[in-house]
Amino acid sequence: MQSLDTYRDEARVRAVCDEIARVATREWTLMEVCGGQTHSIMRYGIDQLLPKQIELVHGPGCPVCVTPLEVIDRALAIAARPDVIFTSFGDMLRVPGSTTDLFQIKAKGGDVRIVYSPLDALQVARANPGKQVVFFAVGFETTAPANGMAVFQARREGLKNFSILVSHALVPPAIIALLSDPENRVKGFLAAGHVCAVMGYREYEPLAEKYRVPIVVTGFEPLDIANGILACVRQLEECRAQVENAYPRAVLREGNVAAQKLIAEVYQVCDRKWRGIGEIPASGWRLRDNLREFDAELRFDVGDLRVNESPLCISGLVLQGRKKPNECVAFGKQCTPAKPLGATMVSTEGACAAYYRYARHTFALVG
Repeated sequence: MQSLDTYRDEARVRAVCDEIARVATREWTLMEVCGGQTHSIMRYGIDQLLPKQIELVHGPGCPVCVTPLEVIDRALAIAARPDVIFTSFGDMLRVPGSTTDLFQIKAKGGDVRIVYSPLDALQVARANPGKQVVFFAVGFETTAPANGMAVFQARREGLKNFSILVSHALVPPAIIALLSDPENRVKGFLAAGHVCAVMGYREYEPLAEKYRVPIVVTGFEPLDIANGILACVRQLEECRAQVENAYPRAVLREGNVAAQKLIAEVYQVCDRKWRGIGEIPASGWRLRDNLREFDAELRFDVGDLRVNESPLCISGLVLQGRKKPNECVAFGKQCTPAKPLGATMVSTEGACAAYYRYARHTFALVG
């Protein structure tokens, strides 16, 4: 195993970017699906090292960003109840709902707690038998096994005061939706390494074949991303469209079989609405019928919520790769990390937050 410094070595990254410039003879638009990759690209200035004919656009791979506004409002309604202890990862607390966020609910007296694992939320439930404990289960395929294990354990222990508010989204259906869009201009994808570490990459192979688009499984360090871009550009220049694994130190084709087995036992596929994008068929998971007693959405009747996004926010277009964050008229003005209009500005994986944090609104040079 090579050291982390190897994957952040400037000379190596520049050499790969020089090779991309040598190989690329045409203009190509590539999408990095994962928000973690977006932040690495911005942080290390990889986009500024690429030749001008290669454009990177940012995909819907930020789980916080694509959590529907209705689900956020449902979480807020549940968290405000006096009989509830609402637990969540910290990145969800400042995501704006229609009128407020979880931090404000906490400030007004709601028992909202940050946890670092769904198993921590289980411990809260054990320690507070007189309260209903809810865990906000947000994420892609990556976090589904741990969230599912919490439900599994709760059933095993007979915990009646624990439930999860599920908002799990699946990456392949989102890629299909993007490729089916008549306005799509993405010619190649960098697939998220951590998702593929769980699920493998066999399910991407039919997509690459059907839509004639290269999909390269890529890690998160600068050298990983540069090598992923190079692999994608080489395929495009050679008129190939395959799934390629540029992250073999963490990803196997079959993925984590044990995690997949747990997922199949806990969840079933459902249609899912994506914030800023709309409903994508078969793009989410919900708890299986025999585990619905642990579904907070059913346990707490908060009504049928219908909400509207801020008319100034273009996060949906950003998540589809059709706009860059700094093309938004509200970017850095009405919308900042302190007062976000949308989740893409507040999430640690949001594209707008990356552009703001790394000064891409001023197009600062790499320092």
